[in-house]
Amino acid sequence: MTPGQTVSTGAGAARLLTPLLAFCRKTLAIADLELRKLRRDPTELVTRAIQPALWLLLFGEVMSRSRALATGGVPYLDFLLPGILAQSVLFIAIFNGISIIWERDLGIVHKFLASPTPRAALVVGKALGGGIRALAQALVVLLLGLALGVHLRLSPGTLGGVALLVVLGAALFSTFSLIIACLVKTRERFMGIGQVLTMPLFFASNAIYPIAMMPGWLQSVARLNPLTYEVDGLRNLLLAGPAGLGATDVGLPTDIAVLSVIFVALVGLAARQYPKIVQ
Repeated sequence: MTPGQTVSTGAGAARLLTPLLAFCRKTLAIADLELRKLRRDPTELVTRAIQPALWLLLFGEVMSRSRALATGGVPYLDFLLPGILAQSVLFIAIFNGISIIWERDLGIVHKFLASPTPRAALVVGKALGGGIRALAQALVVLLLGLALGVHLRLSPGTLGGVALLVVLGAALFSTFSLIIACLVKTRERFMGIGQVLTMPLFFASNAIYPIAMMPGWLQSVARLNPLTYEVDGLRNLLLAGPAGLGATDVGLPTDIAVLSVIFVALVGLAARQYPKIVQ
């Protein structure tokens, strides 16, 4: 390779990296705006922690005593904790889209749309902000699980994988929520649809019972449900003992791949829908 070719190659790489770095900077700026909202109202973290605590303390303890569910030799409370962690991520993220309705009413969305920031950066920034918010919830659930005596693998690699899955799952459902908000455009409709969606997503997954216990038609629905892969990945990471206990057997790489593909598809759809919030 001649010196001229080397310079040309370096210049070409720089031209490719510059837009990518600009996209990342704008995405992180939007994510920072989302996190500032949390810093102004940290009490949200406390109130959000009540629901998973009730599920583990009441439902989990009662079902552990009944021994009614076959969980492959795993104590039911151990089996339940990754499902409740995924549920808390879902419940935080699915209502994240209402923020865009508030921002539209305040005129903030109009400023974003008038700026040179790519629509995808706006969407991914909001999704990333929702994912980071969910990390605080994950910490609360894990600490509560340890207090209840749940047997968890908590190595640095495991915790890193859990953080990745929590952020990815929350980003996915936050983006889905954003699409709904762009379609319905009012707070009242959004809250109604959000409440309707959370229960089917939760109960048509493997969060509180194994897929093998479901009727055939519900098993098919569960395998199309992103929350199933979120729960499966968390179980593969967190459960102590033989690999795969309590999991849906697809494996952690498949869980991450499925969630990533769905997230990318939703980002593309949300970027197209984003301007419609002001129409």
